[in-house]
Amino acid sequence: MAEAMRIRGDDVPAFFRDKAPAKGYTYREYCSWGEDVRCELIDGTVYLMSAPVRWHQIAAGEIYGQLRNWLEDKTCEPYIAPFDVRLFPPPGEDDGSDRVVVQPDVIVVCDPKKLSDGKACRGAPDFVVEVTSRGTKGNDFSVKKNLYEKAGVAEYWIVDSDAVYKYVPVNGEYRETMHEIDEGLELEVGVLPGCKIGFRRIVKQAL
Repeated sequence: MAEAMRIRGDDVPAFFRDKAPAKGYTYREYCSWGEDVRCELIDGTVYLMSAPVRWHQIAAGEIYGQLRNWLEDKTCEPYIAPFDVRLFPPPGEDDGSDRVVVQPDVIVVCDPKKLSDGKACRGAPDFVVEVTSRGTKGNDFSVKKNLYEKAGVAEYWIVDSDAVYKYVPVNGEYRETMHEIDEGLELEVGVLPGCKIGFRRIVKQAL
């Protein structure tokens, strides 16, 4: 599978060598490609993913670490990429026919049934964080935001280099609030009452 694709930027679909668009794939096919092919499926189209830059890793790792510490001995569980999220799994018997599989940078899942197969989150996580990079920024603010809204993700953060954009549903549609990043910034995770994410170490180490 890896040799059948031309590697493109994170925001550009992969294509077969004969230039036919790599569309129409399902989760069942996705699973057959192996762990060495890191990609996402969006409406059946393959998006290959490159390694993130240092700032991205520091920010995602710090947010995950704070969530992991706060959630210790609690029901909800945090995960850091790569971990598959099937936003629209088929109802009833799982035939792997769904065509959206994403790997958010950080997620929190509070319903253990969504993790029952041990391979992916089957359905919407409660909390999703995407840390932007040059290749993924457009998708984070548009395609993925729309997917998370449609799937029912209760809280979505986009962490950019200078601000955090929080999205929570109001009457079924995401409402945005923006918070400038500085060393004193602490943001409460609305779906985890009492949990706050501090940005001091992210600013000190990465920006």
